[in-house]
Amino acid sequence: MDLQDVGATKVKYLIRDRDSKYTAAFDTVLADSGITVVKTGIRVPRMNAIMERWIRTCRTELLDRTLILNQAHLLHALREDEHFYNQHRPHRALHAAAPQRALPEPITNPDPIKHLDVRRQDRLGGILHEYHHAA
Repeated sequence: MDLQDVGATKVKYLIRDRDSKYTAAFDTVLADSGITVVKTGIRVPRMNAIMERWIRTCRTELLDRTLILNQAHLLHALREDEHFYNQHRPHRALHAAAPQRALPEPITNPDPIKHLDVRRQDRLGGILHEYHHAA
């Protein structure tokens, strides 16, 4: 366990569920390293659901498609993915809007649709695609 050697960031907390696979020895090793273990609530299945969903999305859309070379490359890829996820990626729960971007006005007049000029910008070597209206 080389958590302290990973970088300048010191790990302070570990959030985990109450699964029996985590023994008291597991918590003791973390406590000896100065890490506080925080257990999720009992019978609260959605407590960690948002983060677990983001991790799954990050894995399937980015990490499963990318050969990570080193820690700097990983951090760069995660920063790019985070920006894409919050600014450009459509989310079903938000009616195809991104979390940090307002939902565009609906097109009520069908005539402008014929003249739309949409441009694609690739990020991370073409793994992520952003689409914009050309000016």
